[in-house]
Amino acid sequence: MFYSLVPSPVGNLLLAGSGGKLAKLSFLAQRRLEDEISPDWQLDDEQFAVVRTQLDEYFQGTRTSFDLSLDIAAPSVSFSHAVWHELSKIPYGETRSYRDIAEGIGRPKAFRAVGQANHRNPVAIVIPCHRVIGSDGSLTGFGGGLGTKEYLLGLEERITRRVQSHRNAA
Repeated sequence: MFYSLVPSPVGNLLLAGSGGKLAKLSFLAQRRLEDEISPDWQLDDEQFAVVRTQLDEYFQGTRTSFDLSLDIAAPSVSFSHAVWHELSKIPYGETRSYRDIAEGIGRPKAFRAVGQANHRNPVAIVIPCHRVIGSDGSLTGFGGGLGTKEYLLGLEERITRRVQSHRNAA
């Protein structure tokens, strides 16, 4: 397994994977690197050149979706993967509630389990778990911290407004 650290506006991001596939993207602002990587992992920035470029574009506001090869696994594979797939369908600049996601996967009463699967998302930002909010519109727990979630949602909202403004002016 290889890893790389990427500076971003929300702090350092940890990337991990192998064989050209991204297996992990996590926030390090509230964690120690030593707690996130295995001793046998090797630092290799080149393995993640495409991911780094796409993340830079995302934070610059020029990328609204990711085109990456992923290698993600989950304890309850089918349920978690269904949730992650549903998360991936949330449009850039929009949000959905945990209940919306549960209904989207055909399990309307499983919104708490959706929250757990959301929390286990191994590739934050790429699978946009930050776009999930409480049914009352409140920001809810997020692995990168609520400040990070607020930043990501604000970034997407600003870019979406700018694009709409340009379309309206044209």
